[in-house]
Amino acid sequence: MSEFLAITFDTADEAEAALRSIRSLESGGRIRLEDTAVVRKDADGKVTIHNEASSGTETGAVVGAVLGGLLFVVFPVAAVVGGAVAGGLVGRAAAPGIDGSFVKEVGEDLPPGGSALFLQIKSGQAELLVGALGQYHGRVRQTSLPDELEHALDESLR
Repeated sequence: MSEFLAITFDTADEAEAALRSIRSLESGGRIRLEDTAVVRKDADGKVTIHNEASSGTETGAVVGAVLGGLLFVVFPVAAVVGGAVAGGLVGRAAAPGIDGSFVKEVGEDLPPGGSALFLQIKSGQAELLVGALGQYHGRVRQTSLPDELEHALDESLR
């Protein structure tokens, strides 16, 4: 089962920096991310969202490519359409990723110049987030982490 975490920050660059810290845990094999998103709100109130592809999207792309390749031999035009449809369906079924409407909602609620980080953790030691994110100043917006871990993380972000 994956864990979800959304953290808001008062500055535009902290969400990206926090994601880099989490990526270092991932590259060390201590945590596996399923999906991530970073949202920024500029001084004029314009919201930009950088949503990375989830593993479900990646799975869907691979399945779509394989099916398209197999069908291309027999039905060239149908292969392109069929591969795209199959890939989308498999990607959606494999892992829904971070809810886009929630990401937009949080982005709209950010103060000008603020940012937010969204993580969907596939596996690993979620308690490592406390140490990795402790150098940043933010607030836990929403999480599916256990209460004691959420409290420790919230305290480390102050």
